[in-house]
Amino acid sequence: MSEHRAITALESLGLDHTVTRHDRVSSLAEAAAARGVQPRDLIKTLVVRRAEGDFLFVLVPGDREISWPKLRSLLGVNRLSMPDKDVAMQATGYERGTITPFGSTTAWPVIADASLVGDPDREISLGAGAHGVAVTVNAEAALEALTAQVADVTELR
Repeated sequence: MSEHRAITALESLGLDHTVTRHDRVSSLAEAAAARGVQPRDLIKTLVVRRAEGDFLFVLVPGDREISWPKLRSLLGVNRLSMPDKDVAMQATGYERGTITPFGSTTAWPVIADASLVGDPDREISLGAGAHGVAVTVNAEAALEALTAQVADVTELR
């Protein structure tokens, strides 16, 4: 089961976390409410293709969207793309909508938006490998455990 893989990864990293289970939701606001967090603290994990067979995770707060020019500049590339659902599943072991860097079948590099740091008490919620399952963790502890590169790669919606 995919959620087991994600939760086991969190436990092996020694990260304190809370698991939340909820019914399917139809909006960011509904998901945030179901998880008991603000929309900005609901983190989308996007899988981005840098080249054939080369992916990375980008952690994007719910109230923001990825800035492709900023991300391309950071990575020093002219082109990036989002893989289709089948390729994303092959790259991570997770279905789209459940993807998390925790327990991914490949430990792709993680880039976290700079807006996620600066508050040592901030709690964020990420998908946990299955629909309707999420984990809430301390933002800075999670980014450190993931060895995330922190950079300004988003803009407000």
